[in-house]
Amino acid sequence: MPQITLNIPDELISRLDYFEKELPQNLELGMRELNASSTAGLKGIANLLEFLVSLPSPEEILALRPSENLQNQINILLEKNRSSELMNEDKKQWEQYQYLEHLVRIAKAQAYLKLKQKKYQI
Repeated sequence: MPQITLNIPDELISRLDYFEKELPQNLELGMRELNASSTAGLKGIANLLEFLVSLPSPEEILALRPSENLQNQINILLEKNRSSELMNEDKKQWEQYQYLEHLVRIAKAQAYLKLKQKKYQI
């Protein structure tokens, strides 16, 4: 396993001693958290995921639209892509939006099927 050397403040060293064996795991979790929060444009995604995990009705899912903020961020990326090549961070953000859209489409398709089944059961 590769090794790294870090300069760490003294007050943090004393807290890290307790977690020495779990340090690689904690570092991995911290990196995930940084990646998730480092992209300011993804705040709308958290709201959308919170909406989906609240188990909304099929009607609510079909009515789902991006927030104004999220739509503005998508429009900015689209315009950047039209006028020039996207930078790496922009590409990463675009890929995340595409994946999110994929999830929403799946949720909407499932909601549509549920409503269709409900209609024929009556």
